[in-house]
Order: sequence, then C-alpha cells, then structure tokens
Amino acid sequence: MTTPTPVSGPHTHASGGIATDMTWVALALAPATAFGVYLFGWPALNLLLVTVTSALAFEALCLKLARRPLRPALSDGSALVTGLLLALTLPPWAPWWIGMLGAGFALVVGKHVFGGLGQNLFNPAMLARVALLISFPLEMTTWVMPQPLSGAGGPGFLEGLAITFAGVPTPDALTGATVLGQAQTGLSQDLGLSQSLDGVYDPLHQALGWVPASLGEGSALLLLAGGGLLLARRIIGWEIPLALLGTLALLATAFMLVDPERHAGPGLHLISGGVLLAAFFIATDPVTSPATRAGRLLFGAGCGLLVFVIRTWGGYPEGIAFAILLMNAMTPLIDHYLRPRAFGRNRRGQPLEPAAPETAPDGAGRRP
Repeated sequence: MTTPTPVSGPHTHASGGIATDMTWVALALAPATAFGVYLFGWPALNLLLVTVTSALAFEALCLKLARRPLRPALSDGSALVTGLLLALTLPPWAPWWIGMLGAGFALVVGKHVFGGLGQNLFNPAMLARVALLISFPLEMTTWVMPQPLSGAGGPGFLEGLAITFAGVPTPDALTGATVLGQAQTGLSQDLGLSQSLDGVYDPLHQALGWVPASLGEGSALLLLAGGGLLLARRIIGWEIPLALLGTLALLATAFMLVDPERHAGPGLHLISGGVLLAAFFIATDPVTSPATRAGRLLFGAGCGLLVFVIRTWGGYPEGIAFAILLMNAMTPLIDHYLRPRAFGRNRRGQPLEPAAPETAPDGAGRRP
C-alpha cells in the first residue's frame, strides 16, 4: 500500500492581510471624514490632502533611504491610514505645514526609527499629535465654528487655499472653544459647569458634530457606525473599545454624583473630544496594544482612567492622545504578565506533569 504524497503543508490560509485591514479601516473612517470636510469646508479638505500626501511621501523617503522596495509598503495602506488618522485629529483650518510636519514626525520618528511596520512601540499618529501640541500650541488649539461647503458664509475654493497655504488668519468671529476647553476654562475661574456651559453645550449638536472640534470629531454617530463596521468584520476586537468607554463612563458617573457642578457626566465625556475616534480606530492598533484578551481589557481600562484624570485635573482639556501613548508604553509589561498559557505548560511556563493512566477494573491500564 502506497502512502499518498501531500500536495501542500498543513496550514490554514486566511483571506485577510495588512492591505485588506487598512482598506476596511479607511472605509470605516470615510463617512466621518467626508462629513468633517463638509462641516469645515475647503481648508479642511486642503489640510487632509496635504497630511495624507505627506505621509505617503515620507514613507517612500524612509523606504528609499533604507534601500527597501517601495511598492509593497506603499500599497499596504498603513501610511495612508496613519496620515488619515493624524489629519482627523488636527484643527480643520490649521496651516499646511502642521499637516506636513506631523506626517513626517509620525512616519519617520513614530514608525521607521523603530524599524518600520509592526516594530513601533507608540502609535505614530498619536505621537505626532502630541509633538505638534507641545511644539505649536497656538495652531493646535485654534478651533473654528462649522462652515459647511454648501453654506454662504463659508470660504470658497480660493479663500480655502489662502487659509491653508498663505497663512490668512482666521477671523475671530469664526473661532470658538471646544466644549471641553470651555468647561476647563470655567472651572479655572471657579464657575460651575452649568454656568460655564450655558449656551455652549447642546447634546444633540455635540453628537451630530455641529461644534468647534477637530476634523474627525464631527459626528459621534458616524464614528460609532464605522467602529461597528470594524467590529462586524472582526478587524478589531470588542475589548479595548468596551473597556475604554466603560471605564470613562463609570468614573464620570461616580464623580458627577459626588459634585455635578465640577464633574461632567458620562454623556459629555463620551461624545466630546476624540474619545470615540480613539476607542475604535487608534487604541485598537494591533501593533501597539496587548495581544491577549485580558491584556486588551486592562489596556482599554487604563486609557479610560487616564483620559478622565487628564481631563479632570490635567493641564489639557483633552487627554486621549497622552493616555494612549502612556498605555502604549505599558503594553510590553502587560504582555509579559498577561500572556496566554502555552499548551502543556502552566502559567509560569513550566511543563505540566503527565497525568497518571487510569486503571480499569480488571487491572489493565487504559488511556484516559
């Protein structure tokens, strides 16, 4: 009897990959991105194009310097998604050089200094945002009221080019503080939240995005829909979004019950700032988050805790970028202590003792 020759190795092949996952992430972000461009007009579209194009250019430059082929890395979509995520965290009328510098920092320092895709310790987009916020606080905290593309008061195409590339200053009548910034300013002046946010915070407008915000904070509903798509496609897991949003909501509820005039409720925390964008699209980055389910739950809870602490007692009204970077630094430690048990070994990595064979009633040994 002849033994059949195997035609292939005993491997399971999945249809997904880096390019597929990045495509789905970009598609999930597309509705919120398009709505943000509609809300803030031509300057927002200009900044988006500059940031994404710069990210691709810096990716190509790093690959060229490293003498690596351009096509595989440029076509996997990782640089495009990094540029897109960074653009969504920027003020929509920021000057062009903010997007270019941020993209360069994200790709060069945040990614290729560590060795390229899969080797970076920190999320590149968040690393670039924090670097820009610390280096250029004025440009990174100048917010504008929504100026829709279809509106008569918004800048036209040529005016948008002048705002983005010629440094035309934003009129004071169009600028405004974010809800989180307004709340922090009021509390610093010993004003209660009800007085600080009177006429400023409207939950419906906040959820729909009709407020001063970054390009990607526009619509909480569209971000939730995009996150739901990634969950349905199993591009991301449920652990980090649930732990992050749940921890933030629980802390906000507890402190609101203690002093509602100094601590905002969970609704304001969840639909304001970049929490939803980060919970589904940034904190879930598989490279910079833990590998195990328990680790991801701890990671998400840590992000939610840090966001609440920074927003409540820190010097910045928004703390999501700092929270993610701090938890990125904790990821290797989390993976070290919360790694899965290897088959045949205990939690300490020691081999398990073989089980003694059971004895049949007639005295013959039999295998369990």
